Order: sequence, then structure tokens, then C-alpha cells
Amino acid sequence: MSLSNLFRKKSTSVILKEGGDGEHSGLNKVLTVKDLTFFGIAAIIGGGTFSAIGNACFSGGPGVVFLYIICAIACGFTAMCYAEFASRVPVSGSAYTYAYVSFGELFAWIIGWALLMEYSIGNIYIAFSWSGYFTNLLESFHLHLPEWLTINYKSAQDALLANKPGEGLTAWNTAPTLGGLRIIFDLPAVVINVLITYLVYKGTKESKNFSNAMVYIKLAIILLVIIVGAMYVDIDNWTPFMPNGFGGVMAGVSAVFFAYIGFDAVSTLAEESKNPQRDLPRGMIYSLVICTIVYIILALVLTGMVKYDLLGVSDPLAEIFALKGVKWMLFIVSIAAVVAMTSVMLVFQMGQPRIWMTMSRDGLMPKKFAEIHPKHKTPGFATIVTGLVVGIPIFFTDENFVLDFTSIGTLFAFVLVCGGVLMLSPQSEAELAERATKGKFRIPYINSKYIFPLICLGAFGAVQYFLPTFFPNTFSYSDNFFAENAPMVVFIILCIVMAVLAFLKNLSLIPLLGLISCCYLLTGMAVSNWQWFGIWLVIGLFFYFIYGYKNSKLNKG
Repeated sequence: MSLSNLFRKKSTSVILKEGGDGEHSGLNKVLTVKDLTFFGIAAIIGGGTFSAIGNACFSGGPGVVFLYIICAIACGFTAMCYAEFASRVPVSGSAYTYAYVSFGELFAWIIGWALLMEYSIGNIYIAFSWSGYFTNLLESFHLHLPEWLTINYKSAQDALLANKPGEGLTAWNTAPTLGGLRIIFDLPAVVINVLITYLVYKGTKESKNFSNAMVYIKLAIILLVIIVGAMYVDIDNWTPFMPNGFGGVMAGVSAVFFAYIGFDAVSTLAEESKNPQRDLPRGMIYSLVICTIVYIILALVLTGMVKYDLLGVSDPLAEIFALKGVKWMLFIVSIAAVVAMTSVMLVFQMGQPRIWMTMSRDGLMPKKFAEIHPKHKTPGFATIVTGLVVGIPIFFTDENFVLDFTSIGTLFAFVLVCGGVLMLSPQSEAELAERATKGKFRIPYINSKYIFPLICLGAFGAVQYFLPTFFPNTFSYSDNFFAENAPMVVFIILCIVMAVLAFLKNLSLIPLLGLISCCYLLTGMAVSNWQWFGIWLVIGLFFYFIYGYKNSKLNKG
């Protein structure tokens, strides 16, 4: 095995021939810029709005809005990098395809493997959250499911071990048994996964119409939540603004970033877009801007209605209106949550099969995954496998584990997308003129030679001299500083290295800022997240070397 073979790159012309021109893919090209924007909104406004935002506010207090802004900026730079790739390489596969063009096969496999984790495990989290809100909605109609059908086995077992009264312990004590094994599973989560898988299997057009309708409904309800909630805002609840310092704000990075990963799913729909080189970039950026505004306003309303330490629950929007005694809003919030999370599951469930499909085309996955259903024009087999990959773990895992696991994989993919743009070969004047004429997106080139080193110096100076003044205890230095802050030390070294490269190589500023901001967000991940992510990558590399490397089309060709 030659080391150089692991980093073989795939040319843009070959990728376009295999699927990007629309003649070879066999998928229906039915999506417009409006549809892509709505798919982005459908994926971004969901679990992050109705579930994860509570933990973020609990950790960071009202100051969590800074984290939303930081994440939005990081995602904004990243979205422009995605848009640049989408304009040059308008095919399914998302960051996997982009990494193949810029870094080569091994990195493409790593990213593809991380994206499979992102979409499948992300949907498990959404399925659990959907189930909670759906169960509450049933309760409002005086319909009650047994506790052993509304909770996962692990949560019930944990409740037993901790002897913690509540739904989990009740489920364990009342569950029927089969062969000595208690039958405990989250029935609503399982059912919604089956229904979404069926809808995605049926076709893109059907999924599009369903998604667009749900986006209209949830945006209208979220606007109502903001208006009604604003009437109960007490500005005293915003003091202190960062009760746990900036470290507390950054501790919510997994919860906040999870809210933003949806725009990545839009790039997997390239081959079903009517004009992907023009519409994909617009769809990603439009959806990101709209959702960022919604999240910041919503976080301010939540932390203004009640003290931040009351928001560490799985259903924060329902909780705040319950605490304020606004009973009629509980029903509205439950409907909005069910609609929002259904749309998120739909988009994620569409994204993963198309990554399977693209990896299969390259020989890194079995050929079966690339098969297109002759009637529905969807990757049928890959869609069914996706449903199983999401559905089976629902029976034995819980939502706390999957949230952090998803975010770190996505950030890793974003880092490589931004780095990939820095490595792309510059286009000729004729190619750039053609892109401008046809309305294709082009990332603006700004020379970072002097700007980025100055940004680094300014940022480090602000951290050292200004932030401690306004936010005491934000950064503390001790004898164990380097041991306790290893990720931050590595980040600082990276900034210094990239500042030198920016000066020597005249790197493009926007992708450079995207890479650095995503790396900064990675410093907020817990050590356990890195450990689990490392295990996942090791498993992926094992599969690559026993199957993918041997069957790669580049290896055979």
C-alpha cells in the first residue's frame, strides 16, 4: 500500500460526469432556491429551538447570545466555503465530495464517516425530543401512553439505579416482561422514524411539499412565542449577563452548534436542484441568516422571562409558559415542536442516503447503496438502511450522549471544508467570468496577509486585558493552566501557524476565518466527546482499509 495512494484526489470533471450534470444521477431535479432555503430552515429550526436551547441558556445565562453569534459567524464563513464548493462541484455528497477534491481519498472517507454519524445520531436525538413533545400533545387531549412506551430503556434503567422517582422508575416497575427482559422503548420515536423514512423513500417532490408546509407553520408559531413571551420579559433576569463567565457560555457550544448544522444538509441535495451552482449557495446563506436572527431573539426572550437556572430542561419553551401560568401556550408550543422536529428529521433523513450513495459511486461503499429507485427516483436502498441506522439505536441509547457526539463530528467536517477552499486551485479569468455571467456564487477573495495576523493580535490582546475587566473570572491562570486548557493551547498555536502562512502565502481571508472560528468552537468540547469521536474514527478507518481502499475506483483505475 503506497502512502501517496491514500491522498489521491478526484478531479472536478470526473465528479461532474458521474452525477453533477443531471444525466447520470437519475435523481429528480425539482428544487428551487426557495425550496433549498426552506429545507435549511426546516433543518436548523428544530431540536436546537425546542430542546437544546434550554441547556445552552442554563449553562451560559443570557450571555449565551454571544455563543449564538459566534456560532453564526463561524457557520457564515463555513456556509460561504460550502457555497464555493457547491458552485464548482454541484453534486451530492456534501463535505465528503469537497474533501475528495481538495484533500484526497483518506480525508474524504473520514469526513464521509463523520457525516454519517452526524445525520444518523442527530436524528436519534431529534426523535427522542419529538417523542417528548408529542406525548405532551397527546396528554392535552387526555390521551395517555404507558410510561414504558414513552422512554428509552437506558433512561429507565438509569432511573432505577439512581432510585430516582419519576417516569423512568415508573416505566421500569410497570413494564411487561418477555423472557425475563423488560419491554421498554420509546414508541413515538420509533414510529416517527418509520414514517419519515417512508416519506423520503417515496420521493423528493413529496418531501419538498411536506417540508415547505411545516416551515410556514413553525415560523408562524415561533413568531407568536416571541411576541407573547416578550410581554413577560423582566430585564432583571438578564443580570448577571454571564453568571458562569465566558467559560459557562462556551460550555453550551454543543447545544448551540447542534442548532446550526442543518445548513450542511442542503448541500446534499445538489443533484435534485434545478440550478445548484446558483441556488445552493443562496439557499444555505439565506436559511442561516434567518435562523440566526430567530435564535438570538428567542434566547433573549427565554432568559428574560425566567432566571437562566430554571431552563435546564428538555422542553424549555413549554417550561417557561408553564412557570408563567400561560396554559394556552403550552398547546401551541407542543404543536410547533412536533412540526419543527418532524421537518428536521425529514431533511436529515434525506441527507444521509445521498452521502451513502456518493461514497458508493466511488467504490468506498457497496454498489447497492448507489442504486436509484426506478419509480421514485431516490436512493431507495440507502434510504432504508438509514432508517435502520437511526431506528435501531433508539431502543438502547439516550439523548444526552448523542447531542455532543453529533456536534463534534460536524465541526470537524466544517474545518476540512474551510481548509479545502484554501487548497483549491485558483480558477482562470475565463472560468471566473463564466461563473459571474451565469449567476454562480464566487467567494470574494480578500488577502489575509496583514489582516489575519492583526486580527489574532487584537483578539489575544482583548482576551488578556479587556475581558477580565468586564467579565471577572472568565479566564484564570494557574500552575495547571496548560494541562487544564490543552485544547485552547493547541488553538493558540494553530492561530500563530496560520498567521505565518497567511503572511507568506496570501491566503484568502474568509475560508481562513471559517477554519479558525470552527477550530475555536472545538475547544469547547469535553474530553469525553473527543474520546468517543476518536473511537468512531478508528472504526471508520478499519472499514476503509478492509473494504474501501481495495474497492476504490481510483485504486482500480
